[in-house]
Amino acid sequence: MLDVRRMQMLRAVVNSGSVTAAAAVLGYTPSAVSQQIADLEREAGAELLERVGRGVRPTAAGLLLTEHADALGRQLAEAEAALADLLAGRSGRLAVRYFATAGAGLVAPAVARLRELHPGVQLDLRLSAPEEAFAEVREGRADLALVVRGEETGGVRMVPLLDDPYLAVLPRGHRLAGRRSLRLGELAEEAFVGSEWPGPCLDAQLDACAAVGFRPRFVVESEDYMTAQGFVAAGLGVGLVPRLGLGSRHPGVVVREVRDPVPVRVVHAVVRETAPSQPALDAFVEALRAAASPGGVRPPVTGTSPGT
Repeated sequence: MLDVRRMQMLRAVVNSGSVTAAAAVLGYTPSAVSQQIADLEREAGAELLERVGRGVRPTAAGLLLTEHADALGRQLAEAEAALADLLAGRSGRLAVRYFATAGAGLVAPAVARLRELHPGVQLDLRLSAPEEAFAEVREGRADLALVVRGEETGGVRMVPLLDDPYLAVLPRGHRLAGRRSLRLGELAEEAFVGSEWPGPCLDAQLDACAAVGFRPRFVVESEDYMTAQGFVAAGLGVGLVPRLGLGSRHPGVVVREVRDPVPVRVVHAVVRETAPSQPALDAFVEALRAAASPGGVRPPVTGTSPGT
């Protein structure tokens, strides 16, 4: 196998016209350069240089290897430049997984910010179920995932982003619809419309209700926020929907803040524990934090007058 470093020495000799001149450029002694050329000739099985006066010129085999050394040199320079761009965040690719209600409020503004800071970075954005998102990050198929915190698993690091409070969704004309806010315990006797699949989101509701001594009596299971609002509007019950899930409002419901206690689901970014630092990934996490901050892009706050 031909040694690439020796090929680069051959190129220096051919370009400079002598071993001595090449040695001066490369910072080696002439004897060291001559030894490397001799080793390359043994690898090639052919003479690569012939003497001409005080200098040398390439044989046909030497000229062939010099041309390939030129190409390898250009490729190496391109590789070094590409690596520098990647390490500086000027290029690369990020694979991001997220759940639906995080898309508009968190992911979209974070993507816009990343494109401002790192326009050369390509993004692979996909919706993913939480259990799949954890696996993709852990196995290196995704760089980051947004999840509602559940059971922590090995191999990943959880970055807290947002406490997403649940709000009460009531039919218009409900006895509590005229209030600015209500205590969670005031819903204890109500029929409930479910809006969550079993998991950490539903657990956040159940734990808060348990803290004030009741378990919701679900009469409808919808597992979809807009559908849940439709059932509430039809008068089948009341519901709890997270703020991020209320980007669209059904005209037949009112939304009120809940207190004492506030049911909250915690949104995290998940990254691989052993992943090296990447400027683009670090910038995306910071952009998510900015979107999750009080001044970030968020769904509208609940109205304060009846019927809003």
